[in-house]
Amino acid sequence: MAGGAVELDVAGRTVRLSNPGKTYYPERGFTKLDVAQYYLAVADGVLRGLRDRPTTMQRFPDGIEGEFFYQKRAPKGLPDWLPTARIAFPSGRFADEMCPTEPAAVLWAANLGCLTFHPWPVRRADTEHPDELRIDLDPQPGTDFADAVRVAHELRELLSEHGLRGWPKTSGGRGVHVYVPILPRWTFTEVRRAAITVARAMERRMPDLVTSAWWKEERGAKVFVDYNQMARDRTIASAYSLRARPRATVSTPLRWEELSDAAPEDFDLRTVPPRFAELGDVHADMADHAFGLESLLELADRHAAEEGLGDMPYPPDHPKMPGEPSRVQPSRARKH
Repeated sequence: MAGGAVELDVAGRTVRLSNPGKTYYPERGFTKLDVAQYYLAVADGVLRGLRDRPTTMQRFPDGIEGEFFYQKRAPKGLPDWLPTARIAFPSGRFADEMCPTEPAAVLWAANLGCLTFHPWPVRRADTEHPDELRIDLDPQPGTDFADAVRVAHELRELLSEHGLRGWPKTSGGRGVHVYVPILPRWTFTEVRRAAITVARAMERRMPDLVTSAWWKEERGAKVFVDYNQMARDRTIASAYSLRARPRATVSTPLRWEELSDAAPEDFDLRTVPPRFAELGDVHADMADHAFGLESLLELADRHAAEEGLGDMPYPPDHPKMPGEPSRVQPSRARKH
């Protein structure tokens, strides 16, 4: 069955799947067809996270043990029914990225070996103003998923104090992602500043467990609040995306009351479809909300005025930004 092709009906549109028997997850024997059927089963959920968003495809043409690459520019042969949006990279260059608007787009990408979707936090109608504040809780060596969960619950309280509500999901690995839908009024720089403020506030609330330190050598055995996930051209695996892990885990939306009893391994290519069939997309209501960042940005202003706390280092692929501190690793800086 490795050869040949099958045709899938996806909400009334036919998508051709080549080499359906090709093995993508060797440890469990999952094939390209298994991947396609997974995405069919959760199509409404994955599309909710991708709809109208410029999306980078993380492609694994030979499965998770082969080479992979991130495809930002829409490939040749893009169907005429799949729109694109022009996005600007930090370098000033541009690219036209695909913007899924229907379930068939997800299956079309899966046929190209796309296992993980990386949508921008913007919509194609306005690619300069994010409509999601994404908070990435990243356990460092010596910490684990349970630690990220503890931080997430405290983060929920912090957000509430600022009039915000977050929706949590597993990363598919050891981390937790919390999404806050926001009004598209602020620039990437301003939304990133709000993320920095969240990181600093969480570090103060849980100093033994949380760090905002950009340099790994300064983080320790703590959970890093990765504020740079809100920098331009930084993306997070979408809701219901498969991850390139041997068990075929899924970045899975959860309800807050489920979080403490969850484990990343609970949610994979086989277990998420029946969960979705039973519960639907537990983050479906996120689309009904859009919050303001005024309170977080006021806190950022207080941090700056009272304590001199300004910007934090950007990722290495970004041009130097106004007001950005040194990007030199502290241990290297001390040697000079």
